[in-house]
Amino acid sequence: MGSNNIILIGFMGSGKSGVGIQLAKKMDYHFKDTDEMIVAREGIEIQEIFDKYGEKWFRNLETTLLLSIMDTLEKTVLSTGGGMPMKDRNVNLLRGMGHVIYLRASESTIIDRLSGDTTRPLLQGENLQEKVKKLLEARISVYEKVADIIIDTDDKSIDDIVEEILGKKGG
Repeated sequence: MGSNNIILIGFMGSGKSGVGIQLAKKMDYHFKDTDEMIVAREGIEIQEIFDKYGEKWFRNLETTLLLSIMDTLEKTVLSTGGGMPMKDRNVNLLRGMGHVIYLRASESTIIDRLSGDTTRPLLQGENLQEKVKKLLEARISVYEKVADIIIDTDDKSIDDIVEEILGKKGG
């Protein structure tokens, strides 16, 4: 169990879902997205979970989800929420589930990709650039520490990123 899974971490807009779907197809793996799984389990959107219960509650839902899938995840590319690795317990769970790949995108790339996206609770309100900068500063070192492999995604197509992952993973 575990070692044949690929866990994608990274900031919002770094390409985890798009890359994950393509990578899973190419490897003939399953694709799962932790945010989608939480929405399916809770029956409400992420934004609503944040609005009603707050970020801490959501982070606990992420841990509960990881605990419930850790023993059954096989041949899966798992796309995680951007804040998931910020909780130590989640880091240990993620690392135990497979190869952790950090899809790294620059601040400007993230801002380009997320401008106009109203679905991300942590970016609501004014000054997207300031919010992204602050969150990135808090997360980058954690992402880098957790990752087995780091892939830069700026100015690369999804196919290029997938090929790079397959090359570095040796698959």
